[in-house]
Amino acid sequence: MREHGGTGSGGRRGQAERDAITVEIGYALCSAAFAAAVVFGAVAGPALLFALPGAVETLLVRGGGVLAGVLFAVRTVSVLVRFRRAAQPSQPGRTSPDS
Repeated sequence: MREHGGTGSGGRRGQAERDAITVEIGYALCSAAFAAAVVFGAVAGPALLFALPGAVETLLVRGGGVLAGVLFAVRTVSVLVRFRRAAQPSQPGRTSPDS
């Protein structure tokens, strides 16, 4: 009886593949958190450093939070999608364009 796993061959994932997925998820989350923090600091920083009118300060802080959240999600998804595409083997029997 065959195990049905997440690989294309229907087998179970090996330890190396699980480790690679774990590292890629960690990279995606850390790089997304860093990028989100930079964007939040750039947008909301002036509101936190300078005495601005209340409405402007609120707008900058909330806008920075929204942009940071969106950037976090987009960065995480894009890194994981790129990893998934790179992990898929090429189709057997076809020649690659650069051969």
